[in-house]
Amino acid sequence: MAISDHVDLDQFMDGVKRRNPGETEFQQAVYEVAVDIFDYIADKEIYHEAQILRRIAEPDRVVSFRVCWEDDNHNVRVQRGYRVQNNNAIGPYKGGLRFHKSVNQSILKFLAFEQTFKNSLTGLPMGGAKGGSDFNPKGKSDSEIMRFCQSFMTELYRHVGEDTDVPAGDIGVGAREIGYMFGQYKRITNRYVGVLTGKGIEWGGSLVRKEATGYGVVYFLEDMLRHAGEGLEGKVMTVSGSGNVAVHAAEKALQLGARVVTLSDSEGFIHDPDGFTREKLEWVKRHKGHRRGRISAYAEEFKGASFHEGERPWRVPCDLACPCATQNEVHADDARLLAKNGLKAMAEGANMPATNDAVKVLREAGVLFGPAKAANAGGVAVSGLEMAQNSTRIAMREDELQSLLRDIMQGIHGRCLEHAQGPDGYVDYAKGANIAGFKKVADAMLAFGIV
Repeated sequence: MAISDHVDLDQFMDGVKRRNPGETEFQQAVYEVAVDIFDYIADKEIYHEAQILRRIAEPDRVVSFRVCWEDDNHNVRVQRGYRVQNNNAIGPYKGGLRFHKSVNQSILKFLAFEQTFKNSLTGLPMGGAKGGSDFNPKGKSDSEIMRFCQSFMTELYRHVGEDTDVPAGDIGVGAREIGYMFGQYKRITNRYVGVLTGKGIEWGGSLVRKEATGYGVVYFLEDMLRHAGEGLEGKVMTVSGSGNVAVHAAEKALQLGARVVTLSDSEGFIHDPDGFTREKLEWVKRHKGHRRGRISAYAEEFKGASFHEGERPWRVPCDLACPCATQNEVHADDARLLAKNGLKAMAEGANMPATNDAVKVLREAGVLFGPAKAANAGGVAVSGLEMAQNSTRIAMREDELQSLLRDIMQGIHGRCLEHAQGPDGYVDYAKGANIAGFKKVADAMLAFGIV
């Protein structure tokens, strides 16, 4: 078969699985994009000749390294660190660092692949990457976390830079961890540059970064509903998770008139039929943030709320749903129950929280579905703005950043709409996001030749 001959989707995925054995999360992410891209490029020979989709599905590089550190009892501990640099066709690599016991190469390759299209959709010049370690910060002292972060950056620093690769935070990596890593980078290189985003405001960080992902999810949800002739006012919303993305999605939904009735963590979910108030959400922020408590305590604090151990919130009837916890938390049966109970729209706050089968169920049921690469791009968008502020040594005002975030999310919605027309007038945002994100990266790759 000549290299320019077309292969079908099954043949393409067979190749992906053969080259990436056992990496189920990565295979799932590639399929979720390829299923829409194959139809789009069917009559576009130039993409086939240049093998663009196969090249995007092969990371530019995967760096794996040993991270040695000493715990408080003077035991030597060994973790594995990674940086997956997927594609830099439209700008420096950009994507978070995740510290969690579940981290492996498959998960980071999926996240870096997804990040490539997410960053493309923002309209900002950023490529896609992801990294992290199987280090688990839970239960560790500040000194242990500092020693680990310093050891991690001692290896990572040679692979990143303000014009090369700019990591950010993710699960298990917040302002504390970013601070320790930035301090070590500065110590090693004797340079004060924007090599990381998510920094503290006092030392180069950006206002609105903490709120950006959660707010952006709700902005995208609002745009989907508005395009369909509806709004957030009076709608019942379920949210999973209780971390940064979840609480700020709930906060913005509340500001725009929705009634948010659930949050969750790894132990189960809380249901508050009366809905969260600003005061209740502030309690959650304090409880989960400073005290690192479990969400079950909410039901003890506020009358009328109930805790459901070992369950996810998708059986609670709702108009809107925002899964903001982790990947593959919404399965096909959950999607069927949500659709049966009257779900109108779902926007993904986490990365790939709905399985491919669940997305198929939602699409077939006519539920508006905002995929993560579009809906949760607000966080990386403000990270891009933090990069710009670091480069110019000028800090933007909060009102400027809030306005830019709203404009960027509106722009993402518009780019998705250009390619989102589905059967019977259904607006297929997953298809639109995949094609719009792919086209920008693919055309840049064509311009560079075979590299």
